[in-house]
Amino acid sequence: MAAIPGVRFTGSPGVVREALAEARVRPEVSYGSLMWPSAEGSTSATPASRHVPVEASGADLVIRVWEALELPGGAMDYHFVLQGAVDRLWSGRRSYPDGLELLEVFALLDLELMEAAPQAVSFDTGSVPTSFVHVTSVPRLVMLLEREGAFTDALEVARRLARFDQGEDAVARLSEKIGALTAEATAGGAA
Repeated sequence: MAAIPGVRFTGSPGVVREALAEARVRPEVSYGSLMWPSAEGSTSATPASRHVPVEASGADLVIRVWEALELPGGAMDYHFVLQGAVDRLWSGRRSYPDGLELLEVFALLDLELMEAAPQAVSFDTGSVPTSFVHVTSVPRLVMLLEREGAFTDALEVARRLARFDQGEDAVARLSEKIGALTAEATAGGAA
């Protein structure tokens, strides 16, 4: 993922890229499509996109996600790896509460990826404006930050998401909430 222009990702913590079996795998062109060598022969799925098994959860999920971000893939592959991790960490928050901190990290990485490579979350309809796919990772982070009372942080993230035609309702709700809290604090200080 670090090779994607505009992404400030410098590498996965604790992962030695060269130690990953598929780190050096390169695609071949077959009938005009990229095909990746695999144990079963070849596939159109990149090493990054197939590295995180469906059954992965908790600490194993986190390790697999960090590894996947070091493997060959495209912006869309990394988006779906990160979004899937956010969704699974949220679902498993009761059995793996430490995952909430990583949920925030992965959602922010996904947002940065979206900003650097908007084609990862858009449809090429040939029309303007561009149509974006529904993203679940970043709205989940906005909701989590709001629940924690980090309204300003939630608003900042929601505003960044609004560029992708999503999160406008959160921007309005959080702006109103922050405005009401500011007015309340000002009125309380004047008394």
